[in-house]
Parts: sequence; structure tokens; C-alpha cells
Amino acid sequence: MSGFELVSEFAPGGDQPKAIDSLVRGLEEGKRNQVLLGVTGSGKTFTMANVIQKLNRPTLVLSHNKTLAAQLYAEFRDFFPNNAVTYFVSYYDYYQPEAYIPQRDIYIEKDASINDEIDRLRLLATSALVSRRDVIVVASVSCIYGLGSPKDYLDMMIPLRIGQQVNRDELLLQLIDIHYDRNDYQRARGKFRVRGDVIELWPAYEEFAYRIELWGDEVESLSIIDPVSGDVHKIHNDIYIYPAKHFVLPQSRIDSAMVEIEEELNTRLEEFRREGKLLEMQRLSARTRYDMELLKETGFCPGIENYSRALAGRKPGQPPYTLYDFFPDDFLMFIDESHVTLPQVRAMYAGDRSRKQALVDHGFRLPMALDNRPLTFDEWNARRNQVVFVSATPADWELDQSEGEIVEQIIRPTGLVDPVVHVLPARRQVPHLVEQIKLRIERNERTLVTTLTKRLAEDLTGYLQDEGLKCAWLHSELDAIERVEILRELREGVHDTVIGVNLLREGLDLPEVSLVAILDADKEGFLRNDTSLIQTIGRSARNVNAEVILYADTVTPSMQLAMDETNRRRELQLEYNRKHGITPETIKKAIRRGIEDEIEARQIVQKAAGVSSETEFVTQEYLKAMEGEMLTAAENLEFERAAELRDRIEKLREKVGQEIPVGDKDTPGFAPKGNRQRRKKTGRKGTSRKRPG
Repeated sequence: MSGFELVSEFAPGGDQPKAIDSLVRGLEEGKRNQVLLGVTGSGKTFTMANVIQKLNRPTLVLSHNKTLAAQLYAEFRDFFPNNAVTYFVSYYDYYQPEAYIPQRDIYIEKDASINDEIDRLRLLATSALVSRRDVIVVASVSCIYGLGSPKDYLDMMIPLRIGQQVNRDELLLQLIDIHYDRNDYQRARGKFRVRGDVIELWPAYEEFAYRIELWGDEVESLSIIDPVSGDVHKIHNDIYIYPAKHFVLPQSRIDSAMVEIEEELNTRLEEFRREGKLLEMQRLSARTRYDMELLKETGFCPGIENYSRALAGRKPGQPPYTLYDFFPDDFLMFIDESHVTLPQVRAMYAGDRSRKQALVDHGFRLPMALDNRPLTFDEWNARRNQVVFVSATPADWELDQSEGEIVEQIIRPTGLVDPVVHVLPARRQVPHLVEQIKLRIERNERTLVTTLTKRLAEDLTGYLQDEGLKCAWLHSELDAIERVEILRELREGVHDTVIGVNLLREGLDLPEVSLVAILDADKEGFLRNDTSLIQTIGRSARNVNAEVILYADTVTPSMQLAMDETNRRRELQLEYNRKHGITPETIKKAIRRGIEDEIEARQIVQKAAGVSSETEFVTQEYLKAMEGEMLTAAENLEFERAAELRDRIEKLREKVGQEIPVGDKDTPGFAPKGNRQRRKKTGRKGTSRKRPG
């Protein structure tokens, strides 16, 4: 498609027309930095969408966490249904980086769990960027981490067209080179199967499959087929098959990298020998030579990213390739909630460098491992093109970059005003909170509660559930999809209240929430400074009955600043409403399922297609081995791991019709299944029922 097509039943209103014109004019004049100060509920996303449509450039929307990124992805996908709106966040559900603690002589091996569906969406983002211009990528800060070279990615792409002369066996080898696996039985993304002169391939980045039909050495037909039924949906004259992974290399690159790795290894071993570090020398030699043998034989080794500098042909200290290298030079970037996102970008490099330096110093990795890293802030700053910093509370750096020029968007088209703020004593805050939540339940409204710690959030959730309220906690121990599901369930009424720590601040769009309660609001610090308080207060600004309660024994300077700014914005909106005769009404907004709906649909397709899973080939030996692993974990005091294994065993036994109790009262370290509830749905973690607060 040639350009962006914005689809919306609404026209810009309030401060939106003025903000859109100012931003477009500034970008067309070549301004590198602009600030959009938009209050909660003023339609900042709609403003961004209008700017994107008018400028018609590939766009990166940078967010500071996966939850907000998923919400933005759903909104932009609704605004631009005919364009490529993609999602790029970290694909790890769990990640334990490789590390060494010299003080205790403890080496921690890398351990990670990759979310296969988010990996697919990441590949979809890069394949869209290299094939079209009407692309919006909604990304988290993980986009500053190393990615494969876009040149290698494009060079390894396989173009096919009807009538093209191609050798079948060579084509199959090309598919294997770009990390597709041949499997004539399992139909899943990243795999292909061959039946004579017909090749069916499931792209790693799409939900459909390709059918390639050959007649001898000629491509006779190219079609898109349904992965389940095999029905042809569309015939194409040409198709492009992009690699199944971001890191793809020609064999010649691996051969040259081996020479560089060998040279650096010999140099480093000589340094250790001169310093008398014989243990480090032996350790580095053994580990590196083992990795080199694997690279020669298979083209892969565990921790291959630590050799990325040599494999990519980069010089020492040269920054890695990232998502930014896939964008054209004229791309546009919006940094949502910039006051939080930019500090995250700035902090990534130092922590990564400190961890890897310990590995290098003690012979676990070659010095080239230091170049497998995120971008420094200066490197990131040099790679960005024109940027709009979007925030209700922009920080000093953004204001300095824009030379104090701010585009304000304070007036809401809906006429909704900022909430009334009450300050109440912290003593007996929980009983008072219970009463307030029940009042909202009677009006079919929702409540958000913020606490200072994860433990208090979980304890308070348990207490409120015992009081008969439908609650869930929300903090960083839930993965990206679970967080989005809980917020959707809050809107649907599955939960009346969600209790969190730091995830209930920026950007959450929850019109049903009429009460925000901030416990211990007078505890000055990062979670209770003026910026955090303003952002948290704004979560109720989409409801006409909005109220905020600050539980505090004293009014701190941060509280006073937050209340003064809220009142200023409230007065501006009230004056606008009086002038234009507007009666505010709560925002009516459809409940989107968004990114988790897409993933759930994909899983249903896989199941219907007969994709094999753990439960398909369960044997007694397999169950006994897993039970042994469970008991070993419990004996080693790894109780969470043991409980996880116990649940998996129970599920597998149900699948094969067995009723053997697993994890009974005699299993050390954890309680019977009946005493535990699913954390995702109930928000409980088996914590104490002691009355909090």
C-alpha cells in the first residue's frame, strides 16, 4: 500500500487540531525534537495517528513496558487496519543472564524461556520494514539490543516468481540456510514439508502458509494457503521468503569469524599466562574451543551471541545492529511516556557492561563478548531521526532538547475533567478502602490501588478476596500477556479491583475506573514523587465520577505539587466546558482483546492443525522421570520449580486418564494442589492472610 489510511469515526477535537498542526509543521520544517504535553484522556494516541497519516513515513512508537506497548499496538491496529502495524518487544517470558559473582565464586549459566508468539511478531516487524513503507512498529526498550544485520537479512531473503528457473534441491538447501526446518509431519511456523515438486512452507512471521509448485526446474504456481485445511486463499505472481531468525549468516562469514575468534583467544591466553592466571587461562581455552568446534560442525553454539562481533564482521567497540538499522533514514519516532522511557534507555548499557566485564576478567568469555550489548545512550541518540516526546510530565532532558518549545494538549474533547483529590489519614486506610471499593461496585465501576511493595500488593489482594471482593494483583512477576489479560478482565468485570506497584501508572486506558487509591502517599521517593503521583492520579481521568484518595498523615511537597497541577488542569477544562456548553460523559470504549487475542487465535490454529505438544505422546516412563525431577527440585528447596512440575504432571495424567495424586502432603516443600490457586486468575501467591496496612 502506498500510504497510511486512518480509519476513525471521530474527528480531532479539543486541543487535538492545534497539537496536530503544530507537530506536523515542526516536523516538515525539519525540527529534530518536539514535546507533546498531553494529559491523560486527551487523545494523545489519536493525535499521533493523525500526524503519522499526514507525514506518511515509517514510524517507531517506543514504550517503556510491554503492557503499555500491547495497548498501543491494539489502538494503532484499529486506527490503521489496512496498514502494517507490528509489535516488537522482548520475547523472553523468563530470562536469567549469564553471570559470575567473584566474591562468592559462583557462576550462573544463562537460562531463558522464549515466547514463541512474540518471536513471530518480532520477525513480522522486521520483514514488514524491509518490504514496505506503511509500517508502524510499537516497540519496548528492548529494541536497543543487538539484532542481526539488515543487509544479511535481505541478502539471505529468497525471492520466487512464476516462471523462474530454480533447482529444487538448491531451493531446499537455501531454506535450511535461513533457519527453516524440514518436517513432513508437523505443520508449524518456521517449518516446511516437501511432497514431490510441491513445497509447503509456514513463514516464521505469518499466520498463513505458502505453497510452491514446481514443474521440473520452473516455478509453476505460488499461492497462499490455509495452514489447517490447505485451501488456497490467493494466487501470487511472486513471493519473498524472509529468514526464520534475525541472526542469519552465509558460511563464508562463519569461516572468517573462526579466524578472528582464534586470534583473540590466543592473545587473551597469553595475557592470562603473563599475569599468572592459570585457572582463567584453562577455563577460557576449554570453553572457547568447545564453542568453536560446535560452530564449525553445526553453525551454532550455546551463547553464540557472545561471538556476534566476529560473526557480523564488526570492529571492536563498534555498536551492534538493532531494530533501528531496519528503518529507512527518514523514519519518525514517538517516545510515549518519555519521562520513564528515556531513563530506561540510558540505564541499559551500564548494567550489561558490568555483568559481562566480570565474565571476561575471570576467563568465562572472550573480550569480544563485551560488544554483544545494548546501545549506549549517545549511540541511540545518534541513530534516531525526528522525535516527538509524548508525556503528561516531560522531564528536563526532553524540554532541553526541544529548547523549551512545548505543544500542549490539555483540553479533552470529551469534556472530562481531572479527578477530585482527597487526602485521608493513613491510619485504618484498608477498612476505609474496602468501603470505597464497595461503593464503586454498586455503581458498576472499578478501582485501582497502588502500594509500595509487591508483597503488600499480594497480601492486600488476599485480604480483599477474603472480604468477598474480586481482586487481582499486577506487578512485574506476570508476563506481558498475563498483564494485558488482567487489565482487560478488570474492564469486563471479572475483577472489581486491581492492586499494583508501578505498573498502574503511565498510559493505561481504563474508562471504567472511577477511583484510584494511593496507599502511603506521604512516603517520598521514586514511587511517590510528583511525577509518579500525577501519572497515577490520571488513571481515573476517563470517568465522569473520578476521584483519587491519597492516604497520608502529612502532605509532602510532591503531593502538593501533584495536587496543584491536577487542580490547574481541572480549572482549564471546566472553563472550556462552560464556554462551549459541554456536559462531560464517561468515555465509552470497546474492550479490545488486542495482542493476547492474536496469540490465542494462533494457538487455536496450531492445535487444529495437529501441531504436536507435550501431551500427545505421554508414557509412564516420561511421567516417572518428570516426577523424579519434581522430587529432586523439592529436596533442593526449589519449591516453585517443584510446584510447577507437579502441576504439569497432573495435567498430563488428566490427559491420559490417570488419577494418581501428585504433590501430596508427604512431598517436601509445598502444599497439596487443593490449597493453591492459579496466580494469574486470583492474584494470590499463597501469602499470609494477615490484615495489611
